[in-house]
Amino acid sequence: MRYASITDRLADLGSGRWALHLAARRMKAAGEPIIELTIGEPDQPPHKELLDECARAMYAGRTRYSNGRGEPPVLKALVEKYSKRRPGVTEKNFLCFPGTQTALYAVMTGLVEAGDGVLVGDPLYATYEGVIASTGAHFIPVPLRPENRFHMQAEDLERAVTPEARVLLLNTPHNPTGAVLSEAEIVAIGKICRKHDLWIVCDEVYEQLIFGEDFASPFDMADLAERTIVVSSISKSHAAPGFRSGWAAGPEEFCLKLLPVSETMLFGVQPFISDMTALALSKPFETAGVMRTNYQRRATIVQDTLAGSNLLKPMMPEGGMFVVVDVTATGLDGADYAWELLQTEKVAVMPGASFGHQAAGFIRISLTVPDDVLEEAVKRMATLAGRLAALPADQKPTAMRLGA
Repeated sequence: MRYASITDRLADLGSGRWALHLAARRMKAAGEPIIELTIGEPDQPPHKELLDECARAMYAGRTRYSNGRGEPPVLKALVEKYSKRRPGVTEKNFLCFPGTQTALYAVMTGLVEAGDGVLVGDPLYATYEGVIASTGAHFIPVPLRPENRFHMQAEDLERAVTPEARVLLLNTPHNPTGAVLSEAEIVAIGKICRKHDLWIVCDEVYEQLIFGEDFASPFDMADLAERTIVVSSISKSHAAPGFRSGWAAGPEEFCLKLLPVSETMLFGVQPFISDMTALALSKPFETAGVMRTNYQRRATIVQDTLAGSNLLKPMMPEGGMFVVVDVTATGLDGADYAWELLQTEKVAVMPGASFGHQAAGFIRISLTVPDDVLEEAVKRMATLAGRLAALPADQKPTAMRLGA
């Protein structure tokens, strides 16, 4: 039988990136005591008031069809939220989607196609490459270097630009590294984008999980506003990933052109979840603040626990819910170390290579477990590192691919 070419373009860009996570889940289901530090799933529940509003809306009959742009209460709440960042936005600057991932898929579908290129920092969130490939466009990596704290440098972006480049996909705060771009860095990056007439698509899902620096966005800058599209959601800010409620914010003309794409994909989101989202956006909740405090404290636990190690080198994040750790001093890359850690120490982390070539020597640790559990997991990581360092090079474990 024949299949569309998209199935070939995405053949190696799906759940294979999460092979270790899936293997850990199978081991856990079989009764093994796995400490799971793989995915970014908040350990804080959504606020009860939000859950009550979602249930209220369902029982009130808010279960009918919506419209392609979004429910009026959400659009109103989005205008109020983003007007504080950039005065003058209206409902015509927004489209609602079931989650950031869907928003990003629709946005990329509206901006690029076969023959086009999309610039993305490497390391990158694991689904970005697949979203780009789905359109027929190709991924153009921009190296994010550890010596620069994984912050994109304007000169690296300039070197990466090709004649086919149409879009720069930014992510700040960044997954997996936790890097947060400053206003000055975005200004410098924006100059390159203006020079080469690039769209900027900015994934800002971790906006409320910054530990110290002020949040900066190209969406808020007058000279970049007409080329910037933001995608975000309540998944991280309100600990509600399963509700799949997000949006795209961008120029009015862009939203008008993308609306038929959105309508063709799904023609609206769930009204009862929209009511919950409107409430989430319209008043302060402590959820993000609690998570922010927890994740920063836990990142410090990782750093302090490994303070005496010259084998595992954590990079302190500036936001988000992860820490990346350089494991190359053990003699293994991130993938081999992660699989050996799962097999021998029953700790599951993500191999850095799942997030691009620049992260191949790293692992990513999720900070979404209790402090004592995290500390125990990190101690096991150090134990494995010491054991590996004592082995001759020809005896080090490689190609450990449980379930892959």
